[in-house]
This record gives sequence, C-alpha cells and structure tokens, in this order.
Amino acid sequence: MVQPLKNRKSPRASWWDYSTPGAYFVTICTKDRVHLFGEIQDRKMQYSHSGIIANIIWYEIKNHFPTVELDEFVVMPNHIHGIININPPLDLDSGSNSDSIVQTGRDDSNIVVGTGRHIVGTGRHIVGTGHALSQPNDAPPNDAEKKSTSLSTIIGSYKSAVTKHCNRLGLPSGWQSRFHDVIIKSENDYERIKNYIINNPDNWKNDDFYNHN
Repeated sequence: MVQPLKNRKSPRASWWDYSTPGAYFVTICTKDRVHLFGEIQDRKMQYSHSGIIANIIWYEIKNHFPTVELDEFVVMPNHIHGIININPPLDLDSGSNSDSIVQTGRDDSNIVVGTGRHIVGTGRHIVGTGHALSQPNDAPPNDAEKKSTSLSTIIGSYKSAVTKHCNRLGLPSGWQSRFHDVIIKSENDYERIKNYIINNPDNWKNDDFYNHN
C-alpha cells in the first residue's frame, strides 16, 4: 500500500521566490471538502460534470504558461493533486507572453505552496536545502516574467477558470481558499509522489481527504 504523504501543509516560506524554476506538488480542495467532482466506484474515479471541467482545464495550463510542464495529475471527489514544473524562460529579453487562463481571474487568498527543486546542470529541478541555487550563466528574470510563472498565479488562474466554466454551465463549484504542498527533496521523493497520485483513487478510503460527504 502506498503510504499517505504526511505534513503536506506548510506555511509560505518567506525566503523562497515562488516563480523560481522548480517542481511543485499541489493539492487543491473543494470548499468544505464537498464531493463536487464525482465519486470513487470500484476504485476508479467517476467524474461529475464539474469534475470533467476540472480535469480538462488542468491540461490547458501549459497552453497559457509556456514555461510550465505538467506531470502526474488526478481529480478526486473533493480535491485534485498535481505536479507542476516551472522551467526557466526560453528568452529572458523578449518578455513574457504568458496569459492567465481567465484574464480577470485572481486568487487573493492566503496561498500555501511547495518549494521548487533544482539540480544544477541536469535539466531537472530539485531544492533539498531550502535555498534557491543560482546559475551563473542565467540572467535574472524581470518582474513581469516572475509574475507570469509564479505558482500562485498559475493555481489562481486554474481555479478561476474552473469556477467560470462551471458557473457558465450552471454546475456546482467552489474551492477552499488555500492549497496544500509537499516539499520535494529528492528524485526518490518525486517518484514516490507520482506513485501516490497515480494510486490515489485505489487508496481513496485511506486518504487524508476521505469523507462520506
């Protein structure tokens, strides 16, 4: 059995720049953990109409944030899990072309996020020390580029887009104000988290967010 991920929730780290290239494991719950997105039946997720929208919109993220690479993802009855990789901008001098998924969407809540990961020289991103690792050959991005790729901007746009489309179709929606995190400190942790996400429907009754609604 996959072991539950403990200590998922952590306060925002004042020393961390959340637009820093890295990998982030995020969990977003529905308001009051209501089963808006469907139910688990025979250890498989059966999506509601709202759940279908939450699933589709997630894969739109990369089309609006060019530096984002998405990894494992799952929609559960009352939450979603996903891994977001934020990569360095391809051309720091050209400015950012990223748009929010919903132009007017904002997430002004107190956000809780994970740290990034960055292994220098490997093309993958790990931070195990709790500090950003600089690269001498990389110029620092400007404020506009940082804003366009910040984790809170990405998640805020995703949440706003799901809510907008659900409201337009008269479907139930609603997110809790914060989102949860796990700090990824190693490649082993990264693979463990991916495995946790993949097996989440199978282990639903042992999940921290499980309830009978």
